[in-house]
Amino acid sequence: MPTSPASTSSLPFSPPLTDARGRPMRDLRISVTDRCNLRCTYCMPREIFDRNHVFLPRSDLLSFEEILCIARTFVSLGIRKIRLTGGEPLLRRGVENLVRELARLTDEGGAPIEVTLTTNGVLLAQKAKALKDAGLARLTVSLDGLSDAVFKRMSDVDVPVSTVLNGIASAKQAGFSSIKVNMVVKRHVNDHELLPMARHFKDSGITLRFIEYMDVGSTNGWRMEEVVTAGEILEVIGSQYPLERLGAGDGVAQRWRYRDGKGEIGIIASVTQAFCDGCTRMRLSTDGKLYTCLFAEDAKADLKTMLRNGKTEEDLKQAISDCWKIREDRYSQIRHQLTESHFKKIEMSYIGG
Repeated sequence: MPTSPASTSSLPFSPPLTDARGRPMRDLRISVTDRCNLRCTYCMPREIFDRNHVFLPRSDLLSFEEILCIARTFVSLGIRKIRLTGGEPLLRRGVENLVRELARLTDEGGAPIEVTLTTNGVLLAQKAKALKDAGLARLTVSLDGLSDAVFKRMSDVDVPVSTVLNGIASAKQAGFSSIKVNMVVKRHVNDHELLPMARHFKDSGITLRFIEYMDVGSTNGWRMEEVVTAGEILEVIGSQYPLERLGAGDGVAQRWRYRDGKGEIGIIASVTQAFCDGCTRMRLSTDGKLYTCLFAEDAKADLKTMLRNGKTEEDLKQAISDCWKIREDRYSQIRHQLTESHFKKIEMSYIGG
């Protein structure tokens, strides 16, 4: 992969960078495409993202060289984990080549940066081995139900759920030892599949994580009454499979272990148990803009324009630092004060989940 024209040979590592609330910057989410092969109702509803929807032209996307340049700058500022997302990242041609270059990045002690990827799994069977060979550390697969009827209702496409399950099996066969499955739970839509999902992944070596239905973006028609809360989810699962709380979460998820020792689940409760105080994520959009929150209204910087105007990695470093130092985002903690306002959030398909 060629080096970006704007790159410097290497950047010195900086002291830990903290925001206005004292939160360190440790994670970078990179959206590599705004396109997706599903039309999930909570992310890219078909009535908005239909055949007439205009996606970003290829020339507006960050190139892999530009992404690598930006990622290298973030590492010098303390980033320790990079997650590739979308849209659907496996739609980006040659994404495994990007993974390979990112996996070569190291921190100031020489330890490799952890590179992970979130996918809907539709193309995973074709890509799993290449991703593993490229150095991808972990995979997260989105799956909102086990029956074809529920899966199609949530994804709004005619794809059988077996396609995703085969992708997960291919990832295990390729050697991925850390695979998580994320299930967004929406009341009266797929909440009856809580126990079947738990039963399927229990004792499989795969961690199933249940996500409260969130008000991401401004197009999914979110209503609080459609949220199945973390407490309700735990009650349903625990009624069949007794659980015990594990002390440490994995960033955003509470961890619970089956008492029989046959696996664990996670709960991501952004709506009822906000974890803003521990959020360490910066987000890079498909076209190179910085966002400091999943629920942000506006971009804080345009790194693509800076790069294409000849700015150096030192310039990027300053711009990133300036964005993070003044960051005060805590939307999940105050969302109920904003539901009647005209607060318009950026779409998750653009900056990644």
